[in-house]
Amino acid sequence: HPLGKMRQLKGKPKKETSKDKKERKQAMQEARQQITTVVLPTLAVVVLLIVVFVYVATRPTITE
Repeated sequence: HPLGKMRQLKGKPKKETSKDKKERKQAMQEARQQITTVVLPTLAVVVLLIVVFVYVATRPTITE
């Protein structure tokens, strides 16, 4: 029962809460790592697209 577990957590000693805090910190760190592994390549692609677009827009047109 999830509700009962939540109620039990509140009454646990401080030792357990510090452990929970550590676990939450680790989970947040993992999430942050996942974000960077997804955001960095995406950002790189976006920057690359902008650079290519600017290059294409500013270069002298040979095909005309």
